[in-house]
Amino acid sequence: MPILVMKFGGTSVATPDRIRRAAKRVGVEVAKGYDVIVIVSAMAGETNKLVGYVNETSPLYDAREYDAIVSSGENVTAGLMALTLQEMDVPARSWQGWQVPVKTNSAHASARIEEIPTGNITAKFGEGMRVAVVAGFQGVSPEGRITTLGRGGSDTTAVAFAAAFGAERCDIYTDVDGVYTTDPRIASKARKLDRIAFEEMLELASLGAKVLQTRSVELAMRYKVKLRVLSSFEEQSDEAGTLVCDEEEVMENRPVSGIAYSRDEAKMTLVSVADRPGIAAAIFGPLAEAGVNVDMIIQNIAEAGRTDMTFSCPVDQVKRAEKALNDAKAAGHINFHDLIADTDVAKISAVGIGMRSQSGVAAKMFRTLSDEGINIKVIATSEIKISVLIDRKYMELAVQALHDAFELEKAG
Repeated sequence: MPILVMKFGGTSVATPDRIRRAAKRVGVEVAKGYDVIVIVSAMAGETNKLVGYVNETSPLYDAREYDAIVSSGENVTAGLMALTLQEMDVPARSWQGWQVPVKTNSAHASARIEEIPTGNITAKFGEGMRVAVVAGFQGVSPEGRITTLGRGGSDTTAVAFAAAFGAERCDIYTDVDGVYTTDPRIASKARKLDRIAFEEMLELASLGAKVLQTRSVELAMRYKVKLRVLSSFEEQSDEAGTLVCDEEEVMENRPVSGIAYSRDEAKMTLVSVADRPGIAAAIFGPLAEAGVNVDMIIQNIAEAGRTDMTFSCPVDQVKRAEKALNDAKAAGHINFHDLIADTDVAKISAVGIGMRSQSGVAAKMFRTLSDEGINIKVIATSEIKISVLIDRKYMELAVQALHDAFELEKAG
């Protein structure tokens, strides 16, 4: 029988009643003739509670025990979902990551999936099981220890299973009914997209849109897994939600598909560093080793052999960045006059595959921000996105103005 993967996030399984609602959706797909692999998250708030227990017990915790603890929330949900399906006379059983097994590397709390053997679940389908309920977010290391995949890891689990089993589609059920042109809480005219290209979704996810985890989109793009984002709380049709698919399958032809934002950004500037070969490596090497996620990088024109280097990073990594750079300075690897951190900025991005073939997007974006009196601090571009750093107090105004300027409320 064809296989369908259905993933339910924490809000979708937050209570026994919501688990029953989700189970009914699974039952509908089984009745259509699918064998279904259901990936579940922990009940809403459960993982945060478990992380709190870990930090309270051992601030400098053993990452292996951290994974053993925080992965338990998904196990509870998987068991409850399987029991609910059995009560509906749907042959189902739960699977923990090690039982599949979901093979990962040994990077506890941020493990990557390396292989999902299909034999165990396929054999059970052959014996009459119709639904395999798999605990998301978790796997097993080569050493036989439980691992977790990091925040949002259940999305990655779902796409990885869809790729491994050659599923017809991977449906991600969440608390929103699809992917929007921007956050509807900021722009009331935001419109739900029927389809969006993998590349656009990847950019939006990495730039702040929280609908899908970035790694899950990367996997879907690599293995050509059709992803559909749907609401757990609304009646569904075959055309519901947003389909994330190949560029060739996207009907709309417009330069910009969405406006993303990231509220918690920081701009850091090294004032007066030596302008010499290897200086960028000397700066960004220590930052990488310290786990600082650098995004936008600008180097100013050099004067008298000195230059300024500006970059952006998440605001919660500023202290780590400062320590890494000051340590590098103390060790004599780099020399700078000052290190300035601006922790009151936001990143706004316009994303669209249409930018490849249509000019004028940057000009319209900059003109729109200028008309609103918003100063741009840093600019970075790629083939399908333009990002700017601005003062955080103007973030919502910028999102609304750009959404209007590119007329995203209209279908293309």
